[in-house]
Amino acid sequence: MFLSFPDFNIWSTPLLILTLQGLIFAGLLLYRYLKTRNSSDLFLFLILIITCYHQTCYTVGFMGWYDTYRNTKINYALISLSVAILPLIYFYVKSLTMSSFSFKKRDWLHFLPAFTVIFYRVFIYAYDAFQPGFSDTQNGYLKLSLDEPYFQPIYAVFGFLQNLLYLAFTFQLFHSYRKRIKAYFSNTYRLELNWILSFLVLYTTLYFYDLAQTLIAEYVVELSYTQRWWLTLLTGLVIIYVGIKGYFTDTSQLKKLNFSFTPYPSGIPEASDNPQKSVPPEALEELKRLMETQKPYLDPELNLEDLAKISNMNRAQLSETINSGFGKNFNDFVNQYRINAFKTMLKANKQDKLSLLGIAFECGFNSKATFNRVFRKLTNQSPTEYLKVLS
Repeated sequence: MFLSFPDFNIWSTPLLILTLQGLIFAGLLLYRYLKTRNSSDLFLFLILIITCYHQTCYTVGFMGWYDTYRNTKINYALISLSVAILPLIYFYVKSLTMSSFSFKKRDWLHFLPAFTVIFYRVFIYAYDAFQPGFSDTQNGYLKLSLDEPYFQPIYAVFGFLQNLLYLAFTFQLFHSYRKRIKAYFSNTYRLELNWILSFLVLYTTLYFYDLAQTLIAEYVVELSYTQRWWLTLLTGLVIIYVGIKGYFTDTSQLKKLNFSFTPYPSGIPEASDNPQKSVPPEALEELKRLMETQKPYLDPELNLEDLAKISNMNRAQLSETINSGFGKNFNDFVNQYRINAFKTMLKANKQDKLSLLGIAFECGFNSKATFNRVFRKLTNQSPTEYLKVLS
């Protein structure tokens, strides 16, 4: 008998390429995890390997598996583990943004739905396999009478609701992290993990794409496998993106972060809030004098702990002094001095010898993106616009 499998066509080949690339990065991440025991590598490995498993299911279908093997039992192995992907993404982001992260026994409960689905699918396969005539058909009794008409629709609804919840948790976690680093670091560009935000936005887009596609297929018009193919392709592209970024982005510095206390909130409290402690005027003057004379802001790696040591305070005291006394977070406080130093250098015509970016680096910034963003935030102008006005 001539077998039409594998059929490399315009539908199967792109999926095959993406799946193979995903498996390569999954292997690299697993190898690195075994060497370093970095939990974020393990979570990303699991995200990639499960997604590649999903991709493989679609890929073999487009390669002609079903047409070649008419009585295949592969449908029993096509277990959707979407309920595991979002918890893994949540823990992946958590492991990156919390230096003290450790996976605890109770965290296994997040994956109870995934283990339940695997156990259920093994059970119905074992039951159907013992029924007469199972070898002559593609799907057995429980697959046709229980799994497809009842379990799968309920599971799809549960999966969508659960994933929506985990997306919200993950965005909240990431937003909290971005707020915290501004309270600890004067230059945050390398710590902002913008690619993680991009990944979350892309995955959320795919989530609603899948939801819309499911609703259309259920209530409007049946969609063919080729029409559903685009979601599979886009999912593969997104996963390859996060695989590449996750593998090549150096996150070792994040493991050194120590958020062991809650920074003092910046700004002036509302009347209904708990009143902030008043900061002695001499403490404010002493800190201003230190910043103006020793100029610690010229160090691009300056963080809250460094400045606390220089000023003979602990981090909580310094955080309270800056946030309550000056009404700013640590990031804005330090960068205001850098911007003032930049303006001073422009008035001294340093731009005749250095570029604007070169002057910014001399003043303690370490990236063009951070400098431009901070300058516009604190002056409502771009550096170029300010120079034109100055001239």
